[in-house]
Amino acid sequence: MADVHSAQVRSYNMSRIRSMDSKPEMIVRRFLHGQGFRYSLHKKGMPGNPDLVLRKYNTVIFVHGCFWHGHKGCPYFKLPETRKDWWKQKLKSNQLRDGKNKKALTAQGWNVITVWECELKPRVLEERLNILLSELTKSGSKSVF
Repeated sequence: MADVHSAQVRSYNMSRIRSMDSKPEMIVRRFLHGQGFRYSLHKKGMPGNPDLVLRKYNTVIFVHGCFWHGHKGCPYFKLPETRKDWWKQKLKSNQLRDGKNKKALTAQGWNVITVWECELKPRVLEERLNILLSELTKSGSKSVF
Protein backbone atom coordinates (compact mmCIF):
# COMPACT_ATOMS: atom_id res chain seq x y z
CA MET A 1 0.00 0.00 0.00
CA ALA A 2 1.37 3.40 -0.93
CA ASP A 3 1.86 6.04 1.72
CA VAL A 4 -1.04 8.47 1.93
CA HIS A 5 1.37 11.37 2.51
CA SER A 6 4.02 12.87 0.29
CA ALA A 7 7.65 12.27 1.24
CA GLN A 8 7.87 15.85 2.52
CA VAL A 9 4.78 15.51 4.75
CA ARG A 10 5.92 12.10 6.03
CA SER A 11 9.37 13.50 6.84
CA TYR A 12 7.81 16.40 8.73
CA ASN A 13 5.49 14.06 10.68
CA MET A 14 8.36 11.76 11.63
CA SER A 15 10.49 14.72 12.75
CA ARG A 16 7.76 15.75 15.22
CA ILE A 17 7.93 12.47 17.14
CA ARG A 18 9.54 13.20 20.47
CA SER A 19 12.36 11.18 21.95
CA MET A 20 12.01 12.97 25.29
CA ASP A 21 9.01 14.24 27.24
CA SER A 22 6.63 11.95 25.34
CA LYS A 23 3.09 11.47 26.60
CA PRO A 24 3.86 7.99 28.07
CA GLU A 25 6.98 9.35 29.78
CA MET A 26 5.01 12.25 31.25
CA ILE A 27 2.40 9.83 32.66
CA VAL A 28 5.12 7.91 34.50
CA ARG A 29 6.85 11.09 35.67
CA ARG A 30 3.64 12.68 37.02
CA PHE A 31 2.67 9.47 38.78
CA LEU A 32 6.06 9.00 40.47
CA HIS A 33 6.31 12.67 41.44
CA GLY A 34 2.81 12.53 42.91
CA GLN A 35 3.88 9.52 44.98
CA GLY A 36 6.81 11.49 46.38
CA PHE A 37 9.59 10.01 44.25
CA ARG A 38 12.30 12.35 43.04
CA TYR A 39 14.39 11.58 40.00
CA SER A 40 16.79 12.93 37.40
CA LEU A 41 15.87 13.02 33.74
CA HIS A 42 17.75 11.73 30.70
CA LYS A 43 21.13 11.31 32.37
CA LYS A 44 23.77 11.75 29.73
CA GLY A 45 26.79 9.58 30.22
CA MET A 46 24.77 6.60 31.43
CA PRO A 47 24.24 3.75 28.97
CA GLY A 48 21.10 4.49 26.98
CA ASN A 49 20.43 7.85 28.69
CA PRO A 50 17.62 6.45 30.90
CA ASP A 51 14.40 8.44 30.92
CA LEU A 52 14.34 8.54 34.73
CA VAL A 53 17.10 7.90 37.25
CA LEU A 54 16.11 7.28 40.87
CA ARG A 55 19.47 7.27 42.67
CA LYS A 56 17.93 6.69 46.10
CA TYR A 57 16.46 3.43 44.79
CA ASN A 58 19.42 2.58 42.57
CA THR A 59 16.92 2.27 39.73
CA VAL A 60 16.65 3.55 36.18
CA ILE A 61 13.45 3.57 34.15
CA PHE A 62 13.10 3.48 30.40
CA VAL A 63 9.71 4.39 28.94
CA HIS A 64 9.68 2.68 25.55
CA GLY A 65 7.37 3.32 22.64
CA CYS A 66 6.01 0.01 21.37
CA PHE A 67 6.68 0.89 17.74
CA TRP A 68 10.21 2.29 18.02
CA HIS A 69 11.45 -0.51 20.26
CA GLY A 70 9.60 -3.32 18.48
CA HIS A 71 7.49 -4.53 21.41
CA LYS A 72 6.88 -8.19 20.60
CA GLY A 73 3.32 -9.41 20.98
CA CYS A 74 1.99 -5.89 21.44
CA PRO A 75 -1.31 -5.08 19.71
CA TYR A 76 -0.04 -1.53 19.11
CA PHE A 77 3.05 -2.63 17.18
CA LYS A 78 2.70 -3.15 13.46
CA LEU A 79 5.60 -3.34 11.04
CA PRO A 80 5.14 -0.76 8.27
CA GLU A 81 4.11 -2.12 4.88
CA THR A 82 6.72 -0.11 2.99
CA ARG A 83 10.50 -0.69 3.22
CA LYS A 84 9.96 -3.77 5.38
CA ASP A 85 13.60 -4.88 5.26
CA TRP A 86 14.82 -1.46 6.33
CA TRP A 87 12.32 -1.30 9.23
CA LYS A 88 13.16 -4.84 10.38
CA GLN A 89 16.85 -3.93 10.52
CA LYS A 90 16.13 -0.59 12.22
CA LEU A 91 13.97 -2.16 14.94
CA LYS A 92 16.39 -5.05 15.41
CA SER A 93 19.27 -2.61 15.94
CA ASN A 94 17.14 -0.65 18.44
CA GLN A 95 16.41 -3.86 20.36
CA LEU A 96 20.09 -4.89 20.36
CA ARG A 97 21.06 -1.43 21.63
CA ASP A 98 18.39 -1.63 24.34
CA GLY A 99 19.76 -5.01 25.44
CA LYS A 100 23.35 -3.75 25.56
CA ASN A 101 22.30 -0.70 27.58
CA LYS A 102 20.33 -2.83 30.04
CA LYS A 103 23.25 -5.21 30.45
CA ALA A 104 25.72 -2.35 30.99
CA LEU A 105 23.48 -0.67 33.57
CA THR A 106 22.90 -3.95 35.40
CA ALA A 107 26.68 -4.53 35.46
CA GLN A 108 27.03 -1.09 37.08
CA GLY A 109 24.62 -2.19 39.81
CA TRP A 110 21.46 -0.45 38.60
CA ASN A 111 18.00 -1.97 38.71
CA VAL A 112 16.50 -1.51 35.25
CA ILE A 113 12.76 -1.16 34.71
CA THR A 114 11.19 -0.85 31.28
CA VAL A 115 7.69 0.58 31.02
CA TRP A 116 6.04 0.03 27.65
CA GLU A 117 3.73 2.55 26.03
CA CYS A 118 0.95 -0.05 25.76
CA GLU A 119 1.07 -0.56 29.54
CA LEU A 120 0.00 3.05 29.95
CA LYS A 121 -3.25 2.77 28.02
CA PRO A 122 -6.37 3.51 30.10
CA ARG A 123 -7.48 -0.11 30.49
CA VAL A 124 -4.20 -1.18 32.17
CA LEU A 125 -2.73 2.11 33.39
CA GLU A 126 -3.63 1.91 37.08
CA GLU A 127 -2.49 -1.70 37.40
CA ARG A 128 0.84 -0.98 35.68
CA LEU A 129 1.58 2.09 37.79
CA ASN A 130 0.80 0.17 40.97
CA ILE A 131 3.22 -2.58 39.89
CA LEU A 132 5.85 0.08 39.20
CA LEU A 133 5.27 1.56 42.64
CA SER A 134 5.62 -1.80 44.36
CA GLU A 135 8.82 -2.55 42.44
CA LEU A 136 10.35 0.75 43.49
CA THR A 137 9.46 0.33 47.13
CA LYS A 138 10.88 -3.20 47.40
CA SER A 139 14.35 -2.99 48.86
CA GLY A 140 17.02 -4.44 46.61
CA SER A 141 14.58 -5.28 43.83
CA LYS A 142 16.23 -6.57 40.66
CA SER A 143 12.98 -7.16 38.78
CA VAL A 144 12.66 -6.00 35.22
CA PHE A 145 9.28 -5.69 33.53
